[in-house]
Formats: sequence, C-alpha cells, structure tokens
Amino acid sequence: MTNRRVDFPLTPTRRAAGLLAGLALGVAVLAGCSSDGASTDCGLDACTVTFDRGVDASATILGVEAKLIGAQGDQVTVEVAGEQLTLTVGQQAAEVGGLGVTVDSVTDQEVKIRVSRNPGS
Repeated sequence: MTNRRVDFPLTPTRRAAGLLAGLALGVAVLAGCSSDGASTDCGLDACTVTFDRGVDASATILGVEAKLIGAQGDQVTVEVAGEQLTLTVGQQAAEVGGLGVTVDSVTDQEVKIRVSRNPGS
C-alpha cells in the first residue's frame, strides 16, 4: 500500500488571506514599537515618537529606548539608546548609536521627535 499525499490547490481567497496575515505580522515585527506616555508611528527605517508632557514618557523603537527627559521652550532633552541629547526644533539630526534624532515640534501638551536609521550604519 502506498501513501499518497493529496495537495489541494489554494483558492484565491485563501491565498489572499494568507498574504494579508503574513504582511500584518511582518509590519508588526518590523515596527517593533511599544510605548508608555507616548505614541509611535514607525516605518522600516524611521519612527516618529510623540511624547506626552508632564508624564514619565518613553517608547521602544527601532530596537532602542527613547525617553523624554525634559523640555523648555524649543529645547528638548531626550535619552536615546542610553545617551542624553539636548536638541532644538529644526536642528540637524544628532547621531547616537547609528540613529539620527531630530525634534519635529514642541507644544505645551507634547514633544514630537523623529528617530531614523542612518544610511551606512
């Protein structure tokens, strides 16, 4: 007696469902974001982190932790990958641990920074 395996062709619906599930999982893994007192918007090579002011805010993005230390006027102090940086709105990106960090905006309610992978790192 011979055991034969019978393969049923995937229907277009099952194929599409599998593709969508795989894409959703891939995006979740690539983004790799979590936060407390902050929100994140991540792509493949960059994340925008919006910190709530007045709380202990932090986020894990691109494999590193980013924390809001303080803000006064348009000057912001953050800790990224264990290093403290003091940046101003519009300043050229500061490099830390192969990442570029810039301040997008500062308001009374929130601080928004952008963390991106540096090319060639």
